Amino acid sequence: MKQIKMGTNTTGIATSPIDSKELIEFAQVIPPSSPGSEADAAAVRSEYARESGTVGSVPPPASVKGVVKAAGELIHGRPPALLIDKLGERLQFERSGTRLYEAMIAKHDAEGSFEGGPTRADLEAIRDEELLHFALVKRAIERLGADPTAMTPGADVIGLASTGVLAVAVEPRINLGQSLQALLVAELTDNDGWRMLIDLAIAYGQEEMAAEFRVAEQHEALHLERVRAWLSSKLALDTRGAPTSTTPQQAA
Repeated sequence: MKQIKMGTNTTGIATSPIDSKELIEFAQVIPPSSPGSEADAAAVRSEYARESGTVGSVPPPASVKGVVKAAGELIHGRPPALLIDKLGERLQFERSGTRLYEAMIAKHDAEGSFEGGPTRADLEAIRDEELLHFALVKRAIERLGADPTAMTPGADVIGLASTGVLAVAVEPRINLGQSLQALLVAELTDNDGWRMLIDLAIAYGQEEMAAEFRVAEQHEALHLERVRAWLSSKLALDTRGAPTSTTPQQAA
């Protein structure tokens, strides 16, 4: 496994005191290339926010069952759009989670693991559960008469938020141990996301749906526990300066 080590990192200003002094003096003398201030930039952002539209909408139902629900405009006394939007959001996150673990498996195959770290079977098992959760949410959306392929506003937002986490996992310079930070971010978000979705399903009177989601929440709690344990093991090894690498075959 690639190790964190001292090297020729010249990104810090302290690596060249003479040049850095001249750079600071130059910045103080030469005015900015364009007029404006932080307040001006904030004002422009506020104007954009006021003038822009939304990130999308919940599409009309694609089935007879959905039309019936939409005609009444209520599920258990509440508009159905919010529940469908949040189900779309969870569907998108579980899709991203599946891809995240696929990327981690590829990284494991390339460099192996470390003592106390994940095996390939560990990563595969979680990947498979993420895929099962995706299928679970898809069925829930279909039971409400909605279209699981639609990109709802919540799905759009969480898809964008997930891009940074996935980017860490697919970056070849970032090793398996470092990528666990991305897994931790994803699993923390996943756990809270399921909890909120369960509360929302109950509020809409979808008790059966909530019960199914509780099982997924239990899976995610175990995922989080395992990722925390792997990350703790890696940090402990790094602190001791102990060798951390195992071959992909040994770690399978």
